[in-house]
Amino acid sequence: MRRILSTAVSTAAALVLAAGGASAAFAAGPSGEPSGQPSAAAAQLCTDLTKLNSDTAALNALNPSTATKDQVKTAYDAVQSDWETVAKSTATWEAAQKDAVKSAADGLKKSYQALPGDTTGGDAVKKLKPQAQTLDAAVKAARTGLSCPS
Repeated sequence: MRRILSTAVSTAAALVLAAGGASAAFAAGPSGEPSGQPSAAAAQLCTDLTKLNSDTAALNALNPSTATKDQVKTAYDAVQSDWETVAKSTATWEAAQKDAVKSAADGLKKSYQALPGDTTGGDAVKKLKPQAQTLDAAVKAARTGLSCPS
């Protein structure tokens, strides 16, 4: 089984992150002067966070009445893969933002790994939804803090 995500960050922490500003490293140009444009690494991180946000939303959107275990696993695996990409980012970003996303991703991982083998798709969706929502909030806050384009 692929390594997956784990420990939930509180929504309050995500809201605090949303109020935080972007790191100066994202706004500095080659000469160190603010350019108004993110560096290439920061732009890639924004792209990776957007993918993580999209796949987390897809996991959140699964209907407990109709979702199968395979659909839950596929959605979860996509989120896990996206998190691994974000975690490996070479961009410099606020430690609090990265820690909040990591904590939320870890919470989702822990919840997924704790699902009994006989869990139905619907039960899995219900049990994972709070952690997926927390991850979604943390990613959105990080994107806001990084001034990622919409």
